[in-house]
Amino acid sequence: MIQACAASSLPQLARRKANLAPRKKQGPGDIASRIRGSLSPGRNDSGILGGVPSRASILFVGIMLSGALSLGASPQVPQAPPSTPAPQQPNAEQPPTPRNALGVVVLDPAHGGADTGARGSPGITESDVVLSLARLVRISLEAQGLRVVLTRQAGEDPSFDDRAKLANAQRGAIFISLHVASTGSPGTVRVYSLPQQAAAVAPTPPRPGPARWDEAQQPYLGLSRNLAATIQTQMAHRFPGSPDTPQVAAVRQLRTVAVPAVAIEVSSVSLPDRTLLDKMAPLIADGAARGVADFRPIFEAGGK
Repeated sequence: MIQACAASSLPQLARRKANLAPRKKQGPGDIASRIRGSLSPGRNDSGILGGVPSRASILFVGIMLSGALSLGASPQVPQAPPSTPAPQQPNAEQPPTPRNALGVVVLDPAHGGADTGARGSPGITESDVVLSLARLVRISLEAQGLRVVLTRQAGEDPSFDDRAKLANAQRGAIFISLHVASTGSPGTVRVYSLPQQAAAVAPTPPRPGPARWDEAQQPYLGLSRNLAATIQTQMAHRFPGSPDTPQVAAVRQLRTVAVPAVAIEVSSVSLPDRTLLDKMAPLIADGAARGVADFRPIFEAGGK
């Protein structure tokens, strides 16, 4: 009995050992092979896969197969959405530029070349004094943000018409002619604009077409008087004895100028030397620049 039992138990022990032995890990290929074998027509299983496979079983097998094959697939990294450019900010609105902006001052040092103008003591000539004065006035005007054009740079002597053409070619400009008197109280300054009757050499009836060259200043007489007034006020504050209000005179340089135009006259060449005139120059330059600054809003408002 003991031997028979032992003999009969040997197959059972072998099967148990086979069941207890560690199973080999199956990869996607093994799983797929088993699935194909289960669907083989020669297989006679009695489970849910026995006989002709149903539509549900085929779907199940497809899901299993796709899951097995996807085990080795690399994960998909989500792509960042395309960046949207930031909306452009509108430019800050720029303040409008005045239609009649004053931007240019044409400075006219009178005389020049062989025309020395008024002559005083040795070493004092009007043409030299006003040229030095113009350079200082230019610096003060440029500090106000204005562009300055000189009718002469050194000893040249442009004609009256050439000086007027230079001024008339500018946009948004005024014209200031610098002089030194041969008489008058030393240390004083006077500012002149053209009188009404001197705007034309001879009265003529109005006619169509361009204005006469000698009548170029006619439309600007009102603005010229305003410019003379603002500059004269500054000179009166700096030089005692100077008049409080401007004057009018038939200054030849102003007649053919088609922009607001004035003449500044310093007294005088009748001095022992240039010391007083040279000391006056920085104050004249500052007064002229401040007078132009006061006139600027009048000019840009059209003289109203």
